[in-house]
Amino acid sequence: MKILGVDPGTARLGWGIVNDKAGDQIVGEYGLIETKKTLAEPTRLKQLFDQFTKLLTSHHPDAVAVEDLFFAKNRTSAIKVAQARGVILVAAELAAIPSFSYTPLQIKQAVTGYGQADKAQVQQMTKAILKLPAIPKPDDTADALAVALTHAFSYKLKSRVK
Repeated sequence: MKILGVDPGTARLGWGIVNDKAGDQIVGEYGLIETKKTLAEPTRLKQLFDQFTKLLTSHHPDAVAVEDLFFAKNRTSAIKVAQARGVILVAAELAAIPSFSYTPLQIKQAVTGYGQADKAQVQQMTKAILKLPAIPKPDDTADALAVALTHAFSYKLKSRVK
């Protein structure tokens, strides 16, 4: 299964591919989609949509896993993240690719086994699980790979329960 993990944001959207093969998780490509803060909000959202649609077309993932907005201290940034999530979910739906959402707590539990893990612990475990020489930079890409890993671990469990 090829999973495209997404750490949503309007200014910076991290993405990462994890291939789940026979119980092994293998990292594929990963990167960042950025938009300029000087552009109008609708223009930025359209750019996210267009660039994310190109990712879907070029990588043909079997699933899209997106970090869910669980809690935000800043309402303005929460709204912008929610808008970016909406763009991603619509793009995946239009491409007929199933999408799945995971809270930060679910991601921490899946990747580290501890729901209160900090960002550094999640990134360190992501690096270890994917056998990477270093933690991917910027953080948005490492977070996106953690989201993809969460789905790799979760879909197996869901299929066993059925």
